[in-house]
Amino acid sequence: MQKAAASTLQTITANRLSDGIVVFLGAHDRWVERITEARVFEGAEAIAAATAVGEAANRARLILGPYAIDVTTGPRGPVPVRFREKIRAFGPTARTDVVAPAFGESVAA
Repeated sequence: MQKAAASTLQTITANRLSDGIVVFLGAHDRWVERITEARVFEGAEAIAAATAVGEAANRARLILGPYAIDVTTGPRGPVPVRFREKIRAFGPTARTDVVAPAFGESVAA
């Protein structure tokens, strides 16, 4: 006997066209910067409807490149499954206190 596949939870992400910031589809079809405020969709119909909202915002030039990502739910809200999406949601993996600044500026010790 096979186990039934777990239903996939997803949210919609994109980049805001005005400044390139990563955004997520939140309540009332608003684009939010924090994944903790993102809506979670389950089932093919709900995900298709959310994707359509993203495509409409893309055509309206509010966002760029909307797509669905797999998430799990944690105590603070949605958490991306894939490493790439974790970086997009939570920031860079490099320590900013040790990264050399651009344009040849010196690094204070």
